[in-house]
Amino acid sequence: MSTRTPPHPVDLHVGARVRLARGIRGHSQAALGEAIGVSFQQIQKYERGANRLSASTLFGLAVFLELRIEWFFEGLVADSGVSTSVHPVEALLSSREGAAMAAHMASLSPALRRKLLAVVRAFATEDLELAS
Repeated sequence: MSTRTPPHPVDLHVGARVRLARGIRGHSQAALGEAIGVSFQQIQKYERGANRLSASTLFGLAVFLELRIEWFFEGLVADSGVSTSVHPVEALLSSREGAAMAAHMASLSPALRRKLLAVVRAFATEDLELAS
């Protein structure tokens, strides 16, 4: 029986940043994998932190996603390798639903975005009231 070592916090962080960037850029795991020469399953493993990214693979991702290498490490605490708390916007955009909402919101007029924001605020307030 083999014992699996849990993913390193840096690998988890970098994988989450890969997922966030991929979602923001609107690429599927398959498209990202094809761009850097790996399978979509490998992209899934990178995003979960289950497999470590080599320097050359990380460089390829950065080039394809048009990001600086250091972007993947933003939010890490140098001494511990543990990420700082995730900003709520990053958490939202790293989800499939959040990335889709952001993409659709960008196509709306500013007036319509303000109206939609008012609706979302009302839901959030109601949700907080129900939770307390």
